[in-house]
Amino acid sequence: MSRHPQLLTTPSGASPVETALWCAGKGWPVHPLVPGRKIPPANCLRCRYQNHTPKGCSCFAAGRWCHGFHAATTDLDRIRSWWAARPAFGVAVSCGPARVVVLDVDAHTSVLPSRNRILPGIPIHPSIDLNGLENGFHTLALLAAYRGQPNPSADENTLRVQTASGGMHIWYSLPEGSHLRSSSGAGANAALAWQVDVRAEKGYVVAPFTYTKNGAYQPLMPAVEPAPLPAWLLTELARTGHVHAASADHRQAPPALSRCSEIQALTRLVETVEACATAPAGTGFSEKLNRAAYTAGGLVAAGRLSHAQAVQRLTRAAELARPMQSAKNLRTIHDGLSAGANRPLHRKGRS
Repeated sequence: MSRHPQLLTTPSGASPVETALWCAGKGWPVHPLVPGRKIPPANCLRCRYQNHTPKGCSCFAAGRWCHGFHAATTDLDRIRSWWAARPAFGVAVSCGPARVVVLDVDAHTSVLPSRNRILPGIPIHPSIDLNGLENGFHTLALLAAYRGQPNPSADENTLRVQTASGGMHIWYSLPEGSHLRSSSGAGANAALAWQVDVRAEKGYVVAPFTYTKNGAYQPLMPAVEPAPLPAWLLTELARTGHVHAASADHRQAPPALSRCSEIQALTRLVETVEACATAPAGTGFSEKLNRAAYTAGGLVAAGRLSHAQAVQRLTRAAELARPMQSAKNLRTIHDGLSAGANRPLHRKGRS
């Protein structure tokens, strides 16, 4: 494997096994794909016809690739043996254990769906002209503009891969403690935006430099590593239900939202934010949202509420009350959470 050290810098022109080893060298578990396709190879006959879960499958210990991303590994010897047996296998990365989230942007020109499906959960006013909006690149740009943020598809600071069909995979690394759900295949309303899916836990993505029958998955320069997921995108993913509060140690998971008086106090503050929906002005909305976010930040810092739970509750309340000022709402939420995090809120008061 004399070429392998060089591939850790750039695997351009590499064989599938070299690409797989390059990914493993970055800590990204890999598994095979059917040659020229985007699906894992079939399970062995035993796994195909017997009813058992991947977790209890003996094939992993035997070194087989059954069960797709469940079998993904960074074990170099196992990778070499897989691709020695099937040199034409493609390469996929299991997103969850790799600690990456990938925005899968499609470029399929098709009939525009109803306005409530373009940016799920965000109402698009009838006065907004949607002429020319045709694919995921457009809807992702629309979401970014709506939030006053840079367009991720133009983010040269993170790994972006042009897909064989003309779309794009935008890779980001996850912040510590964050866990994201995949949305691919879960239905139109589960996406971040129309034609923008999310690949994260229990999902996989075609590795850079992999070839399919439609062409190559080619990284776009200059970045060759995933950048940290921007805070505003984490907030959006919480709003669309992709963030969950699962923790690596469930024994230290935050309590249920109904178990302590401080959580109940936060609930009352959130309700005052939601109540602002009854009037367009004169309700003290910004002050109420900031107060709720400040309280939530203290609970997050004390380990009594997850950041994902806080963002999701606050964003939903703010969108209900003031849907036309989402960018301002997000700034208020982030500022309040950050300020509250400096003073953890324990049962005996703030630190």
